[in-house]
Amino acid sequence: MAIDYNIEKKVFAKGYKRVCGIDEAGRGPLAGPVVAACALIPVDFDYSQVELDLIKDSKKLTEKRREYLYGFIMKKFKVGIGEVGHEKIDEINILQATFLAMKKAIANLGIKPDYVLLDGNLLIPDLYIRQTAIIGGDNLVLSIAAASIIAKVTRDKTMKRLGKLYPLYGFEKHKGYGTKRHKEALVKNGACPVHRKSYAPIKNLACD
Repeated sequence: MAIDYNIEKKVFAKGYKRVCGIDEAGRGPLAGPVVAACALIPVDFDYSQVELDLIKDSKKLTEKRREYLYGFIMKKFKVGIGEVGHEKIDEINILQATFLAMKKAIANLGIKPDYVLLDGNLLIPDLYIRQTAIIGGDNLVLSIAAASIIAKVTRDKTMKRLGKLYPLYGFEKHKGYGTKRHKEALVKNGACPVHRKSYAPIKNLACD
């Protein structure tokens, strides 16, 4: 099933005027932050732009295509980005940290949406904005797919920067996910300051 904007149009038809899609990147990695993005579509959004046909779940795009679409989305959508670091993830757990990143993304929009579309099956607690969770939404709903691209590119930039700070781990390549190379580096070097200490196998390693 292709991505389209029928969901947003149905929400607009109910009288809502500021609809946003939200998605996150970085729940699974062993290191670095979780990043959420919020892409708001106003009721008078121009759906004729050809670039919209290129937008899809960030995981199905090449890095080059994601970066191109990142620039387009940042220009054409109203975007908010929220980030929660590894220390907070360890403190409150990844699910709550993801919700917090999403709330930060909404707050950073600069305008309050009146309807939120989420990827997945969970709603953001205590948000006080109408929400709908859509399983597989990042591959079905335009605004959620746009948010997934912003979140992914933003987090990848952070992990590339951390790769320069901690060159023993290869963050710039695997972005903190538990690849074979990453796990081998952990066994050899132990955990570094940006690893999530609550995650296995990090919790069993000595930390610098």
